[in-house]
Amino acid sequence: MGFALGPRALSAGYKLAAFERTGSTNTDAIEHARAGERGPMWFVTSEQTAGRGRRQRAWIAPKGNLAASVLEVLDIAPAVAATIGFAAGLAEEAALEKVSLEAALRLGEGRPRYALKWPNDVLANGKKLVGIGLEAEAVGDRLAIVVGIGTNVVAAPEGTPTPAVSLAALGVQISAEELFTALSDAWVEFRGIWDNGRGFADIRKLWLERAAGLGEKVAIHTGTTTLEGIFDTIDETGCLIVRTAEGRRVPVAAGEVFFGPARSVGAA
Repeated sequence: MGFALGPRALSAGYKLAAFERTGSTNTDAIEHARAGERGPMWFVTSEQTAGRGRRQRAWIAPKGNLAASVLEVLDIAPAVAATIGFAAGLAEEAALEKVSLEAALRLGEGRPRYALKWPNDVLANGKKLVGIGLEAEAVGDRLAIVVGIGTNVVAAPEGTPTPAVSLAALGVQISAEELFTALSDAWVEFRGIWDNGRGFADIRKLWLERAAGLGEKVAIHTGTTTLEGIFDTIDETGCLIVRTAEGRRVPVAAGEVFFGPARSVGAA
């Protein structure tokens, strides 16, 4: 079985470039945008060898995992473009629920439970299953936005800041190709709700309903400092709001989130 777009994605006019193996689907997408491609278009592989995630960490997809990037070229500001990552998390979570239906029926209470971790991860039973990375670059008078989504289908990396897991280890026996088809259709739904940022209020509400750690203790490492408090909400721009012990509500635009007290920062 090869990679194929779902029926909703096809109807919405998405194109597809599928590779047996590539260095980085994000790089492929950006290079196509520089060469004149205006999308919308998916770039997908089950073996990625030179991808990069947040903070330039290696984002390698061994054969059988899913690395997928979608290119959207839009007339919006970079700050608005940043909120598309929340729509991506919702799309991935919806796709995972769809392909996990058989496992959920078979495993019952032991089924995988998915949650969205700020800013752009999807957790399964508290472990990292999916990483989502955003890139943007001006092309003419528009912004080329690439949303890269990496899913641990058959294998998960070791030694990550947040412990990782694969679908196979969770008892979900599906292929990268099957997951991608579901993802491409779910993307159409949630990208439509997002509506070039105009629908972020609705995306925010849906995201918070699926948020990991909401109302719980968090420690956020921003590179030089660690902020500790309660995960209160995300605001209308997508910043995480931390309520400190002194009652201050501090917005955080970027950082590594760890659930629990400050001593959990860096735990693996």
